[in-house]
Amino acid sequence: MELIEDIRYTIGVRQLYDKRKETIERCFADAKEKHGMRYTLVRGLSQVSKWVRLKFAAMNLKKYALHAA
Repeated sequence: MELIEDIRYTIGVRQLYDKRKETIERCFADAKEKHGMRYTLVRGLSQVSKWVRLKFAAMNLKKYALHAA
């Protein structure tokens, strides 16, 4: 575990790890704040999975539309 932590704090890897906050973590934060993904209204794994896929598909379409404009 110490070896992994040492690798994570090297110069190149640290920059990639910092970039993660701007891309991946931001996507989930936006989903929770702007698209109502803090709570779900449906029950069951299959229904929740479908609901989450629909939400992220809508987010991706919105992102593509903004990039195209």
